Amino acid sequence: MSATPGAGSPDGEGPAPLRTQARPFIVHWLVDAAVVFLATIIVALFIGVPWWAVLIVAGVLGSFGARLTYRADVRAMAERRHP
Repeated sequence: MSATPGAGSPDGEGPAPLRTQARPFIVHWLVDAAVVFLATIIVALFIGVPWWAVLIVAGVLGSFGARLTYRADVRAMAERRHP
């Protein structure tokens, strides 16, 4: 194992540079809504809640979570640009 990143790759290039721009808000919303949906669907189905109601609630709660994760991503990317 070499001490230099990318030195062992056959083409001699290093790893791809880290991103410095935050992902779009829609990406955060979709991921957060999916996490809420997956975390609640099994229990909700067991207690008789229709899946479409879980989907709507997951979308709403995902939008609140997306605001937090998007702001955290923006702060992290700003810190990465200006350490």
